[in-house]
Amino acid sequence: MKLILRLLLNALAVVILSYVLPGVGVDSMMTAIIVAVVLSLLNFLVKPILIILTLPITILTLGLFLLVINAIIILLAANLIDGFHVTSFWWAILFSLLLAFLQAILQSILKEDQ
Repeated sequence: MKLILRLLLNALAVVILSYVLPGVGVDSMMTAIIVAVVLSLLNFLVKPILIILTLPITILTLGLFLLVINAIIILLAANLIDGFHVTSFWWAILFSLLLAFLQAILQSILKEDQ
């Protein structure tokens, strides 16, 4: 139940950011739910591989290269899902930053309710 609630909150965050950011678009709420699921899967499967492969540059940049990895994950999700588009790499970085911030806010609200 908690997993479904987290996915729905992530989908809500994706929809909110698609209205706020002109470079990001989501066609429907169902597409946003699919985006939340695919981003979760990509973060679980692909992100650790990318982190290991880019470990030297991540250490050299004191972890800032993780922003690039997050943007790559979002651009990969945009290529995989019809109805979700990100126009450029810079919009992907901004989307990843704001998505993490909005997810933290929504998760904290959820924890206060319990």
